Amino acid sequence: MFAVIYSFKIKEGQHDAFEKYWAEATHFFRDFAGGRGSRLHKRSEAEYIAYAQWPSREMWQNARENLPESAASVLHSMRETCKKIETNYELEVVDDLLVKDDSSLKNN
Repeated sequence: MFAVIYSFKIKEGQHDAFEKYWAEATHFFRDFAGGRGSRLHKRSEAEYIAYAQWPSREMWQNARENLPESAASVLHSMRETCKKIETNYELEVVDDLLVKDDSSLKNN
């Protein structure tokens, strides 16, 4: 398993649009390129951190080749909401201890 951590600095007033385009982009990568999904974290009104998981580094590197043409406009629109986009880390997953779904949690 492979993971990528990104950071985004968002233009003023663009956070709602950014969140929308991030979700749409994630669906494209998951549905067409083999991505395992993502988590988006908000640090402030202008800064987000995202975590995306992939079966392998190779699948991540080749992902855009597998997207339909309609994904290009979504990715472009997402980039337009940002002042800065960085890929901070490219990581091999050693162990995954996140809860897979809420059904494994019990209310006491």
